[in-house]
Amino acid sequence: MNAEKIPDIIITRLPVYLRALQRMADKGIKTTSSQELGERVGISAAQIRKDISQFGEFGKQGTGYTIDYLLDKLREILKVDRMWDVIIIGAGDMGHALARYQGFSNRGFNVVMIFDNDQEKIGQKIGEFTVESIDNLVEKIKAADIKIAMLTIPATAAQGIADKLVEAGVKAILNYAPISLSVPKGVRVQHIDPATHLQRMTYYL
Repeated sequence: MNAEKIPDIIITRLPVYLRALQRMADKGIKTTSSQELGERVGISAAQIRKDISQFGEFGKQGTGYTIDYLLDKLREILKVDRMWDVIIIGAGDMGHALARYQGFSNRGFNVVMIFDNDQEKIGQKIGEFTVESIDNLVEKIKAADIKIAMLTIPATAAQGIADKLVEAGVKAILNYAPISLSVPKGVRVQHIDPATHLQRMTYYL
């Protein structure tokens, strides 16, 4: 299947379904319907059926979905049926929080390194990690064949570091810096700017 042909909005919803299904599985629930799943995630049953059917027929009329089977299929589709090594750039407050966050490993991601350009932070320990110098970024990423990076640095430095990440072979960047990054085709950037999300919410207040 050509990944580019599936609308990005559908791919955005799949991890939401995955999380809800995992919570149901953790409670010992074996089967679900698009109606029940929809009520849990706030998306219509028809939309859920349409989204999932883009990838094949994983449920049966009248009996719904077998949760374990659908979990396996969604993990396969999202390619989180394996572990992805991830690096963090920026050892500030956000970098610290991400390095210590326990919720990545059970969802397919393994933080392996953290980098910074501040001489006072380089060599410091954050949990099990030692902060490494940004000077060694390209060489270390290439050696470890890392494809995913999280960027938690000031906006002024973000584009320059993104260029280095691309040079090193990174294909996906989760960007917490409040700036749009310019990257070549074939590199995905996901922007996470809390202030932007807050501004979206205040429209409704």
